[in-house]
Amino acid sequence: MSKGLPEEAFEQLENLNYLYLANNQLTVAPKFLPGTLISADFAANNLTKIYELTFGHKPNLRSVYLHNNKLEDSGLPESMFNGSSNVEVLIMSSNFLKYVPKNLPQALYKLHLKNNKLEKIPKGAFSELSGLRELYLQNNKLTNEGMDNETFWKLSSLEYLDLSSNNLSHIPSGLPRNIVLLHLEKNAIKTIDKDVLTQIKNLEYLLLHNNKIKANGIDPLAFHGLKKLHTVHLYNNQLDRIPNGLPRRVKTLMLLHNQISEINRNDFAYTYFMDDLNLSYNKITSSKINREAFRKLRLLKSLDLSGNNLYTLPYGFPKNLLSLKLKVNEISSIPRGTLSGMSKLQELYLSNNRLKVSSIHSESWRDLTSLKILDMASNQLMAIPYDLPRSLEYLYLQNNKITTVPEDAFDSTPNIKGIYLRFNKIAFNAVKESTFQRLKYLQVLDIEGNFEFSDPLKNGDNSDEEIEDEEEGEQDVEEK
Repeated sequence: MSKGLPEEAFEQLENLNYLYLANNQLTVAPKFLPGTLISADFAANNLTKIYELTFGHKPNLRSVYLHNNKLEDSGLPESMFNGSSNVEVLIMSSNFLKYVPKNLPQALYKLHLKNNKLEKIPKGAFSELSGLRELYLQNNKLTNEGMDNETFWKLSSLEYLDLSSNNLSHIPSGLPRNIVLLHLEKNAIKTIDKDVLTQIKNLEYLLLHNNKIKANGIDPLAFHGLKKLHTVHLYNNQLDRIPNGLPRRVKTLMLLHNQISEINRNDFAYTYFMDDLNLSYNKITSSKINREAFRKLRLLKSLDLSGNNLYTLPYGFPKNLLSLKLKVNEISSIPRGTLSGMSKLQELYLSNNRLKVSSIHSESWRDLTSLKILDMASNQLMAIPYDLPRSLEYLYLQNNKITTVPEDAFDSTPNIKGIYLRFNKIAFNAVKESTFQRLKYLQVLDIEGNFEFSDPLKNGDNSDEEIEDEEEGEQDVEEK
């Protein structure tokens, strides 16, 4: 008997269509439910047993919700869905199942089995599910030995397959051609072989992050012919270089958190359609980025090189970039011409570097006529950069060594909305109200956390010699 639920509770309800008993304390399912049932929700109980007539012999039954219970394989009768072949949605996530249930309804289009203890998919478990479109198997204990080349092959309508957070050592063979989104992240996959993906002609999203893939473990023809594949996640792997044979039509490529140390001339020579490239938190140095490496990426909108070993701004950025992220590097200079021609750039992130005003070429901002966000927080700036773009709306300069705010500091940026100067070394009398009164669009002015001394030079950390050195350096850069 279910805890608090008599066996005959539903016998007289001959017209019952929808039964909602979720979030209770039932330990076993009712032995009998009316044949008129369309949907049954037993989620978030303590169920350990299902009976043959709980869900069996109900031709109108369309959806069954059994997630967040305590079901084991022994608690499921093999005939659980006999006479209920029209069930379309079956949710059995977060139980204790070791095997995929047998004799699943042939009409299923959505099957959730995530967060179980699945070790094996029995032969033929999915062979009758030709209409299944979504299959969720993540967070189990599946291995390649627990399935064979025909495990998924008969799922001819399958569009979404999630095998993430299992124990796979390689991509399963025999995946159906209609998969659109394939989740394989958080496994122990080391290789991508030549023919394992190429038959999935409709593949658009391939998620392989958090595995153990090395560049030489990816066959150069692994993505051959995948004309619809536009999003590839390979972050948190063991790549030591840009893989060969990248999908030609990839638009979003996530390669962050690997061991990549260089970008060669032809690494992106055939990925003409890419618009989002993330190479952050690798081991790339400025001298190891070929000046022509990005020459074919004319559609690239976002490039992230944060968290690398860059010591100067490299040359060769794509001219159509909208967002460029170079945070958390060792960048100490912006040489002449490194930002030239980038008239579409809207966001430039340079925080947590080693920039000084004297190491920024005087014409660096000249072509950035669309720039709205400039983030130079946590650098070594002793002054506010000058001749900033007129289009600028948000300027982040917190955590620097700025001592004064000249009255004309923002004359070139009349459209600015936010100025962030928190945690610098600005003295109380080193800022005039008139400096900001002319900025009619200004909404945020953050100058908290500065030193409120009467004389910035006497009481600040910057000596006269330091200021003079800074000014001399500025002249040197201009002359160059």
